[in-house]
Amino acid sequence: MDTYSWMRELADSWVLLAMFVFFAGVVFWAFRPGSRKDHEESANLIFRNEQSPAGEKSLEEAKQ
Repeated sequence: MDTYSWMRELADSWVLLAMFVFFAGVVFWAFRPGSRKDHEESANLIFRNEQSPAGEKSLEEAKQ
C-alpha cells in the first residue's frame, strides 16, 4: 500500500472520528451546565468601564 492510500484511509476513518469527537467536546463545553454566568460576563465585558449611556451631547461630538 502506498503512502497516499494509507493516509487517505486514515483520514477517511480515524481523523474523521477524531474531528467529530473534538467538535462534540467543544459543543458540550460551550453549552455545559453552569456556563451561563461566564457567557453573560463575556457578553457584557465591553460595557464594564462605561459610566453612562451616550446622550445627545456625546452623539453631536461624535458627528463632528
